[in-house]
Amino acid sequence: MTARQRLAALLDRPVTRNAITAVILFNAVILGLETSDAVMAAAGPLIVTLDWLCLAVFVLEIVAKIVARGPAFFRSGWNVFDFAVVAVALVPDVHGLSVLRALRILRLLRLISVAPTLRRVVEGLIAALPGMASVFLLMALIFYIASVMATTLFGESFPEWFGSIAVSAYSLFQIMTLESWSMGIVRPVMEVYPFAWLFFVPFILVTTFAVVNLVVGLIVNSMQEAHSEESEAATTDYRDEVLRRLEAIERRLPERD
Repeated sequence: MTARQRLAALLDRPVTRNAITAVILFNAVILGLETSDAVMAAAGPLIVTLDWLCLAVFVLEIVAKIVARGPAFFRSGWNVFDFAVVAVALVPDVHGLSVLRALRILRLLRLISVAPTLRRVVEGLIAALPGMASVFLLMALIFYIASVMATTLFGESFPEWFGSIAVSAYSLFQIMTLESWSMGIVRPVMEVYPFAWLFFVPFILVTTFAVVNLVVGLIVNSMQEAHSEESEAATTDYRDEVLRRLEAIERRLPERD
């Protein structure tokens, strides 16, 4: 076994993955403590030092993976994601780039790449994107039609909510989320337009209870398919391993006349 193969085997060990996970969680706590003025005043240098130590661990891990896997490292989307998250943390805190330093908390997202269950959720979400695009297009069409209607019907009396298409779209988005939709918007509108419920109730039924649930259904279906494919792959690997062991046993058995 070559040095690169030994390094790759070391990186793939559960103890290594668990150690990296622990460092990610510890670093998340450190980054949270950095937002506290009281904590930074009491132990600022220690907090900063621990943060840099965590970053050093991440850099060493990325370098070790690149050395162990070579160009194949960048063929994995998860590896590229880890590389980008760590690279952002190395950007110096200069004028105009301080927002990049604030993105250091994105290191916590590395839990997705090291935890198979979280990775399965994200992969299911990504697999659902093509179907979700059609649903979002339908949603955009519904919102545009409803915004034009709301601006025309209620814009003159309620310009703060329906004064333009953009303002109406935002108000309708608030209504779709059911955030203070009744007492905050719809009932005041109904005091001036008693039959306004004929517009708002169908809008809520179509968007909140129909279209949004379509998105949820697509995501759940994609996650179930991803889980089924993973289970089938695991079953196939197990069957192949059993067959290999049986063949090895047969070769060891003495030949019989």
